[in-house]
Amino acid sequence: MPRAGLDRDAVTALALDVVDAGGPDGFRALTLAAVAARAGVAVPSLYKHVDGLPGVRREVTLRCVAELDAVVAAAADAASDADDDPRGRLRAVAHALRAWAHARPGRYQAVQDDWRGHPDAAALQAAAATLLGHLSALVAAVGVPPRRHVDAVRAVRAAVHGFVALELAGGFGLADDVDVSFDFLVDGLVGGLAATADPGVEPG
Repeated sequence: MPRAGLDRDAVTALALDVVDAGGPDGFRALTLAAVAARAGVAVPSLYKHVDGLPGVRREVTLRCVAELDAVVAAAADAASDADDDPRGRLRAVAHALRAWAHARPGRYQAVQDDWRGHPDAAALQAAAATLLGHLSALVAAVGVPPRRHVDAVRAVRAAVHGFVALELAGGFGLADDVDVSFDFLVDGLVGGLAATADPGVEPG
């Protein structure tokens, strides 16, 4: 039976269900046919509410970026409440990014999509800028000088993403504890970033 009250938000929610059900490849495998099947409608009916598959992917990515930004903010706030150490906040955020990627691998994949320059992605680009701004504030608090903020954010993203991507792909086959390895990575990353602070500047 066709689902009543279908609109863009409802289609996006159904698309997110498809992404979640698909595991690590859920976003890559997202199709209009899968969304229509969940909605109980024919594929052409979706075009009343979204701009085809690119529109669905854009809306899904927007939701995922906003969700990840909330995860980052919550982790930083919780770490601040426990111990107002900026290095602790950055560690907490790195661990939260990894945990979210494990819990929502398809959504994590969606966040990696590049929408720069896309004419219909202004809201998504703004959401991504907000997320990057929060990460920039975290590295600034550790003491990274302004001229290195972009480098530091890229380093955080690359380190965490590289580890998570290998992990989700089954790339760590040795018996050694992967959590211990991630702690080692994060501690080294945070320590390295803190070491870039200009002399006499206290982390804040």
